[in-house]
Parts: sequence; C-alpha cells; structure tokens
Amino acid sequence: MRRFWKDVTVEPGNGIALDGKPVRTPGRAPLALPTPQLAEAVAAEWRTVGETIDPRAMPLTGLANAAIDRIAADPAAFAAGLAAYGESDLLYYRAEDPPELVARQEAAWDPLLEWARGRYDVHFEPTTGVMHRAQPEATVARLSEAVAALDPFRLAGLSPLVTVSGSLIAALALLEGAADRETVWRAAQIDEDWQAEQWGEDDLATRARDAHRADFEAGARFLDLL
Repeated sequence: MRRFWKDVTVEPGNGIALDGKPVRTPGRAPLALPTPQLAEAVAAEWRTVGETIDPRAMPLTGLANAAIDRIAADPAAFAAGLAAYGESDLLYYRAEDPPELVARQEAAWDPLLEWARGRYDVHFEPTTGVMHRAQPEATVARLSEAVAALDPFRLAGLSPLVTVSGSLIAALALLEGAADRETVWRAAQIDEDWQAEQWGEDDLATRARDAHRADFEAGARFLDLL
C-alpha cells in the first residue's frame, strides 16, 4: 500500500488518525492503545512511513494489531501457548562440557532461575543434555497462572521475548524489571555465541540473528510503553 496521508495524530482515547480518519486494525477494530506513550510511539511509526508501507518497519503497530485482533478474542488460549514454554524452558537444559560453556550458562541462567524461585515460590529440575525432563506440576501451574494474569497487550509484548529467547522465565524477569534487555538477550544467546566462537557464523545466521534481535527489542520496547 502506498502512503496516502499527510498528518498523523493521536486522538482522545489514544487512537491513531491519518488526516483525521481513525486507523483500524486488519480486523477492522479501532487501533486504540492503552497508554499515551504507546500511542505516540505507534503514531511515530506511521509518521516515518515512506512512499509505501513496510510492516516490518512498524513492529509496535504489528504487536498492537495482534493484541486487539488475535489475543483479545481469546487471551486464555494465547496465554496457554506462551506458558507451555515453562515446561521446557531454555534455562533448564545445561551443557555437560566444555567447562567454559558450563560456567557461562551457570553465570547467566542461575540468577534468573533463582529470581523465579523466589518470585513464584516454585522448584525447578535442571538437567544436562537435550532430553526432555518433566518439571514439577506445581511449577508449571504457577508459571501458567502468572502468564494468564496478563492483559492482551502485555501478552503481545511478551510473545516475541519468549519465542525468540526460548525462555518464559527470562521473559518474565524482563517484564517484571528483574533483568534488563541486554542481560536477557545475552543469556538467550549463550549457546549460539559459543558455536559462533568455535566455528564462525555465516551471513545467513547473522541475518537471522539480527531479525530475532529486532523482534526481541520490539517486544521489550512495547512492554516498556505500557
């Protein structure tokens, strides 16, 4: 779609308007944001559109559309999908060797697990290798409750953090301010960084990592603006 508007404004109720006409989601619902700061950030994406709309350059708008059109219709189902990561979280599965990789994982992942133990009063069963190890039912249930309590916009922002990192626990730590973006990103990339150090990284892997980082940053910023 080509750009057809000149002015972008934030309307009462935190809606977005193009030349005075309200923007709607792909599902035809009003694009109304829950906070003024998020509304301003979404409006800024529309202001910076060039001759044609590139959805990849408008990640906050995309997350808002998802919250309104997809998640709000059945937030419990969406939350359950994210909560499932708590059954096989990245932080549970440790390397057996070499010692340097083991130490890196412990340094980055143990503090996040320790935070979650205290925050949610749960117990984890870390293991070595990649074979699935069941976590305590009470732990899985408590993490599911924490995710289910979130509103559709927070679920939308949390989603790329979980899917990119592979860790529900790290994503919740970022959401609740127990860890910053860089700490969580670096924790999620330990295994990839190690492999790149040993064998190098090709252009395809670099582009994929850059795309994942962009999605991760968009989710983190979206949550910051709520």
